[in-house]
Amino acid sequence: MAGFVHFTDEQKDRARQTDIVALLERQGEKVRRAGSEYEWLDGSAKVSIRGNLWFHQYDREGGNAIDFVKRFFDKSYTEAMQFLLNEEGGKLKTSSPVEKKEEGIFEMPKRNETSTRAYAYLSKSRCIDKDVLGEFFRKKLIYESEKYHNAVFVGYNRNAQPLHAHMRGTGTKSTFKGNAPYGMPEYSFHWYGSSGRLFLFEAPIDMLSFISMNKEGWKQHSYAACCGVSDRVAMQMLKDDPNINRVSLCLDNDEEGRRSSKRIKENLTGKGIQVDILVPKLKDWNEDLLLMQRISRKESETAQAGEETEEEPEEEQCPVLA
Repeated sequence: MAGFVHFTDEQKDRARQTDIVALLERQGEKVRRAGSEYEWLDGSAKVSIRGNLWFHQYDREGGNAIDFVKRFFDKSYTEAMQFLLNEEGGKLKTSSPVEKKEEGIFEMPKRNETSTRAYAYLSKSRCIDKDVLGEFFRKKLIYESEKYHNAVFVGYNRNAQPLHAHMRGTGTKSTFKGNAPYGMPEYSFHWYGSSGRLFLFEAPIDMLSFISMNKEGWKQHSYAACCGVSDRVAMQMLKDDPNINRVSLCLDNDEEGRRSSKRIKENLTGKGIQVDILVPKLKDWNEDLLLMQRISRKESETAQAGEETEEEPEEEQCPVLA
């Protein structure tokens, strides 16, 4: 489709808010309910859907209804907009020739006036250390979005320009997570230190959990969250900071994490970088942190209960004289 087509803000918002489940069902696709969300299969890979939002569990990426149509209906931005606005039809995964996709503009989720819900979710539900959280919130690396109150993890370039945003739902039953459209994965959530050592994780919460369990001198090291299993952010950090000469891969303790760790290690080793692999005891570092906190609370409660039930020593009795 040639030529520029202008869409009003109202049209953009209407298209963006399209219910994806209803859209799929109109196309004859099978969608299964899974708790508070829905599941749809992209081949053998699962896609989680909630309203107008989706997340691909294998590729670890997601977005809104416009992004969904662009990817799974194989359309450009203009075609996706017209399709969602009922200006033309379409079928999933068309095999017809596709024109070059239009580049979109990365936009940060609008910031809420406070970050109360995001902070509470990370500190209470995820048990992230409050001192660590305070540092990231102060540096505006984490904030709360206005519309859905998601925790937003920001990635900046060396010029302090935000170029990536990963979002995590903060609701009690929410499993939503995804990246803001058109972000640059090479600048996903990260922290620069001066030690020359970089720790690489799959998700921001795992990165913060690891730091919480290894607080001593943590600021001197560098950290990054792939927001998936790509090594692009690690490569960008190596480029931006030639001082980094050692990378510790801290991906999940599952098949995908192990496979990705092996692939990234081979790539980095080939570039002369020293690489080691750190594996969480459970599936990921947040599960390890939550387990550690449960054990600590249990030990504390046991010790406290012991103090409360300890009997007063009996008074010493004088011996009976014969």
